[in-house]
Amino acid sequence: MAIISEMQEEKPSLPFKASFEPSNPLGFLEKVLDFIGKESDFLMKDTAEKEISTVVKAAKEKLKQAEKKKAEKESLKPVEKESLKPVEKESSKPVEKKLKQESVPPVEPMEVDKPKEEEKKEGGPIVPNKGNGLDFEKYSWTQNLQEVTVTIPVPEGTKSRSVTCEIKKNRIKVGLKGQEPIIDGEFFHTVKPDDCFWNIEDQKVISVLLTKLDQMEWWKYCVKGEPEIDTQKVEPESSKLADLDPETRSSVEKMMFDQRQKQMGLPTSDEIEKKDMMKKFMAQHPEMNFSNAKFN
Repeated sequence: MAIISEMQEEKPSLPFKASFEPSNPLGFLEKVLDFIGKESDFLMKDTAEKEISTVVKAAKEKLKQAEKKKAEKESLKPVEKESLKPVEKESSKPVEKKLKQESVPPVEPMEVDKPKEEEKKEGGPIVPNKGNGLDFEKYSWTQNLQEVTVTIPVPEGTKSRSVTCEIKKNRIKVGLKGQEPIIDGEFFHTVKPDDCFWNIEDQKVISVLLTKLDQMEWWKYCVKGEPEIDTQKVEPESSKLADLDPETRSSVEKMMFDQRQKQMGLPTSDEIEKKDMMKKFMAQHPEMNFSNAKFN
């Protein structure tokens, strides 16, 4: 026990010194991780990557909430100002009734705000529905990692012989005979035509099951031309992950982790593993100079 205490006294913890450059935040983060690796065994833990990822996600969520609150406050300011103007005009100059009638309705600023929100949705990814897809007027689609399901409402009493459905590896065409196709376009990714099928449920809904060729990626859209969903908002069903064998489940979880890391500009699991191996090597060979070493 005396030997351990002497070793601890010989190696006091050093203060962290590093300058932050806004143009290179990852460089600063690497210095932080290097410092943590030298001063503790935190990075040696099996759960280090997940814990770091959780902290990054929490920080990102705080920034999003702060920006959202800021945007809400800014959006309320013009509405309050406009709502005050009619009151001032009404009390000071009752003669200006025509101006009052034009400025009183509070609906106008709200109607101006709505198209802006719609433009944002059209210009960027949309939050998916509960099935990790999207709902449209004529059809809807959902997905998991293995399959995509397309649901098309049709007039009640429709029979299977009245339906036309062509599924190829890169496109789909579905509709009723003698009418324009309800869906006709290219897939986001290739499917397995031999493993795809359709049926009509209760003579009022056409259900099409599409088996993905690449079962390790989420589709951003079903048919080309549709709005894209935000795959970061996709919520995989934990029960289905639990049904997978350990090896496949591990691969799926690793793929999902790496995908989120890339979208956030953070290192993937392989990159983290390489850095950890290098840190272990550096710790085992303190006599070597790594000051000019570069890690990709």
